Amino acid sequence: MISVIESVLDDPRPVLRAQQNAARGAAVAEMKADGIDYDERMTLLEDVTYPKPLEDLLVPAFATYAAGHAWVTQFELSPKSVVREMIERAMTFNDLVSKYQLGRSEGAVLRYLSDAFKTLRHTVPESVRTPELDDYIAWLGALVRYVDSSLVDEWEEMTSPDPVKAHASAPEIGRSTSLTSDERAFAVMVRNTMFRRVQLVAEEEYDLLDEMDPGVDWYAAFDDYYEEYDDIETGADARGPQLFSLDTSMPRAWKVRQTIADPDGDHGWAITAVVDLPASDERGDVVLVDVEVVSG
Repeated sequence: MISVIESVLDDPRPVLRAQQNAARGAAVAEMKADGIDYDERMTLLEDVTYPKPLEDLLVPAFATYAAGHAWVTQFELSPKSVVREMIERAMTFNDLVSKYQLGRSEGAVLRYLSDAFKTLRHTVPESVRTPELDDYIAWLGALVRYVDSSLVDEWEEMTSPDPVKAHASAPEIGRSTSLTSDERAFAVMVRNTMFRRVQLVAEEEYDLLDEMDPGVDWYAAFDDYYEEYDDIETGADARGPQLFSLDTSMPRAWKVRQTIADPDGDHGWAITAVVDLPASDERGDVVLVDVEVVSG
């Protein structure tokens, strides 16, 4: 559903250029390793572009719809993966900007995310929504708000000529005085934060993990894991709610557990932590303490 919505949004060109450059860089490295000569590499690179999920499905579907609704031909379908990539890789706004070196284009990126949020919120019919999609819509609204709340405020004012009414509608989009008071959106942020650690372990980015949690010996902990298993799953099932648990019963701290998806399905390893709610409000981001890697 997110890919369908992204395909009708205006292109965030700085992001797409950066994604294409990254894809071509990876393709060149792979072709060099395969011994492909320079001229052939340059030819093959012409077909390498940024991710376009569901393109083979969406383009013919759009053409079929346009055959009976000629007015849509003035628009161009553009499959892309920005919000989707952020979800799949458990990325924050800062992660996206850092990965693709978008420091000079933050405004354009934020505008795109804001457009994605409001389009998802008001375009997807209730009949096809799922709890997971609603969670991500809440997360996206909270992300935009805490990076720059003026975008959400501006849109609310445009959609409601009555400033009193616009202010009264604020809770609907998750606006609040603190990061943690929108519990649904914050829970998604916590889930993303935990799964981000799983992905970094799978990619063996131990230096980044040590920066995030200096009290954890990530390499030693997962050295033991790799004695049992060959790799770590990071696909959709690994991100699913069945491997994530959150205890919100305490007023100032939440207990969280992200179970590791091993290839044998044993689920005996996990990352646990405590979410410091006051510190998260103060920093404007998820703050984890007492992070541990546990087994058994």
